[in-house]
Amino acid sequence: MILARVIGTVWATRKDERLQGLKLQIVRPVSLDLKDREGFFVAVDAVGAGVGEVVLVVQGSSARQTAATENKAVDATIMAIVDKLDVA
Repeated sequence: MILARVIGTVWATRKDERLQGLKLQIVRPVSLDLKDREGFFVAVDAVGAGVGEVVLVVQGSSARQTAATENKAVDATIMAIVDKLDVA
């Protein structure tokens, strides 16, 4: 899983029919102290996250393990909204 922050939303009025109804979010990986790391990618939002929220993202075949993404061309899915981190 990847710790990331939602930094934006993708609006795509024309897309594959299997992606209809899926919310696409732009996410940027963050470090354990929640500082932004380099890069960004697009993930399907399975939990209703909003811009600015810290989330857990899965990639690869794990991204297609939700009811909304099963058998769809998805490589990254937001699976959880992070409430708190406890790091020793």
